[in-house]
Amino acid sequence: MSSAPTAPARPAGTLYRGREGMWSWVAHRITGFAIFFFLLVHVLDTALVRVSPEAYNDVIGTYKNPIMGLGEAGLVAAIVFHAFNGIRLILVDFWAKGPRYQRVMLWVVLGLLVVTMAGFLPRHLMNVFGGH
Repeated sequence: MSSAPTAPARPAGTLYRGREGMWSWVAHRITGFAIFFFLLVHVLDTALVRVSPEAYNDVIGTYKNPIMGLGEAGLVAAIVFHAFNGIRLILVDFWAKGPRYQRVMLWVVLGLLVVTMAGFLPRHLMNVFGGH
């Protein structure tokens, strides 16, 4: 009697592999990088004011267009997600029941993101598209 070979078992104890936790981990890294890149550009363009106020005004003037306005909305969404998800990650890491509720907490983070952006976007988009 010969038995067929069996596939190796998946590693036990993986909290995030391929599930919501993994995707929130990826989104947290992407939003962190985007925020860092924005801050780097912001510091550099603000530093122009000491070199040449005219150059600073020119650079700031190029930011006043609808594409950059939509980019600002994306930046706010990234900051809000990164902040709320960071709190969730702290709870997952330091609260004994955190891993058990990590999926529910992710849905809470996404709900808070939607509510926050619903309060921000109408006014911001009115300003971007001419409703000053």
